[in-house]
Amino acid sequence: MWRTHEVFNQVPALADFDLFGSDAALQEAVALHGAGWHAGALAAQGGQLGSAATLRLADLANRHPPELMTHDRSGRRVDRVEFHPAWAELMRMLYADGVHSSAWLDPRPGAHVARAASFYLHGQAEAGSLCPVTMTFASLPVLRREPALFAQLESGFRSHEYDPQDAPLSRKTSLTIGMGMTEKQGGSDLRGNTTQATANGRAAGGLRTYTLVGHKWFFSVPTCDAHLVLARTGEALSCFYVSRWLPDGNRNAVRILRLKDKLGNRSNASAEVEFEDAIGVLVGDEGRGIATIMEMAAQTRLDCVLGSAALMRRALVEAIHHARHRSAFGRLLAEQPLMQSVLADLALESEAATALAMRLAASVDGSDESLRERAYRRIVTPAAKFWICKRAIAFAAECMEVWGGNGYVEDGPMARIFREAPVNSIWEGSGNVMCLDVLRAVAREPDAREALLQDFGETTAGEPLLDRALAALSSALRSPTDSERLARRTATQLVLLAQAALLRRHAPEPIADAFIASRFDGSGQVAGLTELPDAATILARAWPG
Repeated sequence: MWRTHEVFNQVPALADFDLFGSDAALQEAVALHGAGWHAGALAAQGGQLGSAATLRLADLANRHPPELMTHDRSGRRVDRVEFHPAWAELMRMLYADGVHSSAWLDPRPGAHVARAASFYLHGQAEAGSLCPVTMTFASLPVLRREPALFAQLESGFRSHEYDPQDAPLSRKTSLTIGMGMTEKQGGSDLRGNTTQATANGRAAGGLRTYTLVGHKWFFSVPTCDAHLVLARTGEALSCFYVSRWLPDGNRNAVRILRLKDKLGNRSNASAEVEFEDAIGVLVGDEGRGIATIMEMAAQTRLDCVLGSAALMRRALVEAIHHARHRSAFGRLLAEQPLMQSVLADLALESEAATALAMRLAASVDGSDESLRERAYRRIVTPAAKFWICKRAIAFAAECMEVWGGNGYVEDGPMARIFREAPVNSIWEGSGNVMCLDVLRAVAREPDAREALLQDFGETTAGEPLLDRALAALSSALRSPTDSERLARRTATQLVLLAQAALLRRHAPEPIADAFIASRFDGSGQVAGLTELPDAATILARAWPG
């Protein structure tokens, strides 16, 4: 029997840990923004989602991606997508925790922050399953404005029991809603859509029905019970509710051509489809489709921020855990000064992302309808979507590098986290789209802009680095020169100031001091460039495990 070596200095897998109890920044944000009543539920979720069993489900769902079956064995068209059983289990957890609807249907102070915290915890375990929940959640307030239609859907939204059946809604306990906006020739430029909708009368209850002919290049989660779809009525685009099954029990004529072979988000299905006289119900006013669908986008963009912050948190925890168990050159990685600087810098980035994501969720709660809250919703959200989702990609790569070669293989979690990171930067509007949206919002709502600048100034006054940054941002927002060309710089300045203000107000002083010193000293955004004398304190707060 050959024995060539002994296995040692290998890091034990991180499992059976409490995602909520180990995250001081999240706990503080939940309490700060009025969602402390949800802390007990979050504690239970944190234990379940960090368990070895749940992490195993996440791994299985991504190793066995969904498969398309266009026809059954008899040749009948079925357009069915088969998922690994792990997918349904992950979805059941999300629905049981009310992430798909509770903040809208059970409004109370801090409801959106509570939901955001649950979403953030789930995103650390598995990200693909967040997509259908995000779209379902974002569709609810839009569909509620159509009383006749919503009356048929409300019980499905209210149910916390996920129902994976591919069947008419009348036979299901819950529902999922997807989105179908982009076409192959247009992408983010929705004005280029060519799908046509022709009015065909009113169905029972006064619903305005149309027949759709056309295609969608990205049809998110084709097995959702229905999708909100953009189609052209004459010269303008309108929004339609297109169900998977018709009231008579037949399938709607939505044909799945193929599933996208994606870089990441492997557990989740995205498809190309064609509408062959599919039946749709008009949602909102005819010709106001983009305005209607943009109401959903405001929420889905926030979820992109939350999802990226969640990936950053999971990657950070895995990197710190690895460094505390792996030795190199005679010492644990976590004991080496340069590694401490890198990890502490990453911890600051993660905490700042979490703090801003939760603050944006608080702005949705509506308890304070001031210009300041509107500014966070309308101006800061697209800027955060640009910056945090963009930063998550480099962040995941840095955390993977802490693992060395072990991080680059599929045996551990780092490769999946890295592949998952880009999708939030692309979905719901790329970086350029977000930055231009910031400029539009600032131009259209100067009062909200001024309220935001005042909010920053109340916190940052007297700190030279922040005073200079605020002066530069004020100039860029009030009298922009070549504003489109510099839109990314403006959005970046805005987010960093928002994060600095939040940390200065609410985080421990060493955290705020280190973030401000490292983000406003002009040294760039590669982790570990700035000396952080409180690195040990920062890391102890970030991951006490």
